[in-house]
Amino acid sequence: MQTEHPFAQYVRILGKGKNGSRALTQEEAFDSFRMVMNDDVQPEQLGAYLMLLRVKEEEPEELAGFIRAVRETLSVPDDAPRVDLDWSSYAGKRRQLPWFLLSTLLLAQNGVKLFMHGASGHTAGRLYTKDVLKALGITPCSSLTEAAQRIEDSNFAYLDLEFLSPKLHQIIELRPLLGLRSPVHTIARMLNPFDADYVMQGIFHPGYRPMHQEAALLLGIPHLAVIKGDGGEIERNPDMSCLVQSVHDGELSDEEWPALFKTRHMKDDALDVQRLRAVWEGTEDDEYGEAAVIGTTAIALKLMGRTDNIDDAELQATDLWLTRARDRFGAAA
Repeated sequence: MQTEHPFAQYVRILGKGKNGSRALTQEEAFDSFRMVMNDDVQPEQLGAYLMLLRVKEEEPEELAGFIRAVRETLSVPDDAPRVDLDWSSYAGKRRQLPWFLLSTLLLAQNGVKLFMHGASGHTAGRLYTKDVLKALGITPCSSLTEAAQRIEDSNFAYLDLEFLSPKLHQIIELRPLLGLRSPVHTIARMLNPFDADYVMQGIFHPGYRPMHQEAALLLGIPHLAVIKGDGGEIERNPDMSCLVQSVHDGELSDEEWPALFKTRHMKDDALDVQRLRAVWEGTEDDEYGEAAVIGTTAIALKLMGRTDNIDDAELQATDLWLTRARDRFGAAA
């Protein structure tokens, strides 16, 4: 008789049927995903495991275990600078330009040390951060060591999942084969490799907001804000009200931010990424884009404790935007 594979127990827990299956405990999630990260599973097992998790939807305890397993594989340099804000970018943009990039550059120019990580190319027809940054003359990093140095030098660094965690990147690339996203998209968003005290999260499906909150509590993240961002990125849509669900020192909170406009704007006819630089430099105007930048920046400022109310956060963000160094695109102050 064949000996049962050690990973089979986790597939069985998830797939034992309507009445027999259950969620993984945090420790089971940690142990099973450690096996995934160490290539101790067969391809058939990995596919079954990912899709069973997808069907039932991951629990906060499972996410915390998965993330712990991945984080122990990350090679963060011992002398890395203290990062203020972790910002994930895994969705890509389809209807509007990625205005949130100007928010991150604005924060960096005003002294916030910000690490951005993401993935690209897993869904056709979207603009991904890595490619947009390249087009704008901002070179993505290729290792955590390089990212640490870039943050030290310029307050901002982007690292693609391909280099941050090659194994997770490999799993995300299975999406065209499996036909569905897997929990890895959520895991990658919440890695926070530099252990920043402040974490911004963007999701597309509203049901994932509380999941991110509760996982943050289990992981001991001091401050987190999660929004249903435009296209799933961390970008406030100024045409709509925005529910910000947060964690602050172990306490959960929800706050509704009102829309900045009474009527909605039309989507862009053409997503010309060079317009991002043009709007930053002031050679072009874009009412929607500038409001998205200011609105997104305001959420980050309030998360970081720069103010305790929405109106003041928006005033501060507006002032940062109006006084930006227009001739120093992508450079820290």
